[in-house]
Amino acid sequence: MGKKFYIKTFGCQMNFNDTERIRGILRSIGYEPAKSWEEADLIILNTCTVREKPDQKVLSHLGEYKKIKEKNPNALIAVAGCLAQRAGWELVQKAPVIDIMFSSFNMHQLPELINQAQAGYKAVAILEAPPEDEDKIWEFPTERDNPYCAYVTVIKGCDKFCTYCVVPLTRGRERSRSLESILDEVKRLVDEGVREIHLLGQNVTAWGKDLEKPVPFSELLYRVAEVEGVERIRFTTGHPKDLTDDVIEAMAEIPQVCNALHLPFQAGSNRILALMDRGYTKEEYLEKVAKLKEKVKGIALSTDVIVGFPTETEEDFEETLDVLRRVEFEQVFSFKFSPRPGTPAASMEGQLPDEVKTDRMRRLLELQKEILSRVAKRYEGTLQEVLVEEEKDGKVIGRTTTNKWATLKGGKELLGKIVKARVVKASPFNLECELVEVVK
Repeated sequence: MGKKFYIKTFGCQMNFNDTERIRGILRSIGYEPAKSWEEADLIILNTCTVREKPDQKVLSHLGEYKKIKEKNPNALIAVAGCLAQRAGWELVQKAPVIDIMFSSFNMHQLPELINQAQAGYKAVAILEAPPEDEDKIWEFPTERDNPYCAYVTVIKGCDKFCTYCVVPLTRGRERSRSLESILDEVKRLVDEGVREIHLLGQNVTAWGKDLEKPVPFSELLYRVAEVEGVERIRFTTGHPKDLTDDVIEAMAEIPQVCNALHLPFQAGSNRILALMDRGYTKEEYLEKVAKLKEKVKGIALSTDVIVGFPTETEEDFEETLDVLRRVEFEQVFSFKFSPRPGTPAASMEGQLPDEVKTDRMRRLLELQKEILSRVAKRYEGTLQEVLVEEEKDGKVIGRTTTNKWATLKGGKELLGKIVKARVVKASPFNLECELVEVVK
């Protein structure tokens, strides 16, 4: 019987895409997925370290997973991803149960790390910078959860150095993947039945700037759309500074590019934005939103917000609420400020007490709940295109171009199809629809 693996993933889409790569690597060396961690021979925690809470969750899971060694002494426990990159040996000292540790820079070395751990050594491979052979990762197969939608990483790292963020420290500087490599992967995915391509990067709209011959991100959108069989294109996450007019024009002109965009604004106060070193003002952000709404019909926007950044006053916070009211985001990922080791914001004066952050978070969520209820009602009676991704109990589930989950009556014959559906009832997190026709 072959060995079995179990992976627990924390964090962003990039981490989940890395997990798909790790699964592919493990499959290629004979491992099979386990139904639960209790029956695994190899447990991997693919980690995030953007905030303190995921760090604590990892330590909690390690405490639980170490029980596996009682019944299977040869079982291996690995920590991968951003926390591994940031903490390194410090984490191994806190949790000696760790047998293997590697970061996103060297996940392609996993087979040799497993061999080292099986030989009785602590297999820790944390590089300070991406290796020259980092591109080897694209040669490994990827095992996806979704047969119809696929992540394609196009750029790694970030050059923005926002004062609260550890991404440049854990993922490195921006490194664009070649256009040819991206298009080759997209073509392979389409051949496998994928209909929606989701381009990924810590700062995806910066793609192409660091290539030997720079290429604008808008050109990448046009080229991906030209691949026969690509029905939908999404991209995450971009920085507002890199959302240029040509990208907005491409979104408006290319039929396959979905009318949905994640555009983090983080704070509404210009003073706080300057302390964050975000590189734009509230007014400049709202100007980009206005262009998007003018050019891209029916666009749905989502965002990230940090509440309680050092020295944030009540007036500063009200500016953040004002942005929510003006834009009417369809999804908001909000976080209480969490000081991360090694970032300038961690040592700034004026750190706010947790009770202030908690109260402001509560008020923000209450406002966003009101906005979501209002926005959801606008969907009722409209026709939406839905890519059907799952069938369960006589119903099918999929997503609209605006990234809303939709359910409607139907069977397995609709899986992978794009259908036109009328919204009968809308709630903030789901659209109940009736089938009108199968589009393609």
